[in-house]
Amino acid sequence: MPAASDRPLIRTAALALVRDRRLLQTRSAGATVFYMAGGKLEPGENAEQALHREIREELGVGLRDVTEVGVFETVAYGHPAGTRLHMTCFRADPIGDPYPAGEIAELGWFTVAEYAAQPEVAPGSMLVFEHLHSLGLVD
Repeated sequence: MPAASDRPLIRTAALALVRDRRLLQTRSAGATVFYMAGGKLEPGENAEQALHREIREELGVGLRDVTEVGVFETVAYGHPAGTRLHMTCFRADPIGDPYPAGEIAELGWFTVAEYAAQPEVAPGSMLVFEHLHSLGLVD
């Protein structure tokens, strides 16, 4: 088995948007699993720049008061075996009400238990749920 450093790595930025103690997740058209809103960093972008671009594309809103929640590393769900996810997660206030835009078909607001009960869960999202739950931010 290749060393961890030899495995493919996907670098992403994600938004941890909490309302009424529930965390926002998005489902892309044609997909069955809900993920964190956000996406892959493009060449030359840092994580915060990617976050702003991805959230405009996926949720149709800008962001203000952006703060980093943490960096989460796990397996990259839906990618070839051995692919790793490096997700920098942020909290922020949206400028306007988020709505499904671009490739996003549906928004969902979940507690930890509600997300864990889904037929499929993304490991990166689950790490963020658990972290925010440990901080008392989501139920």
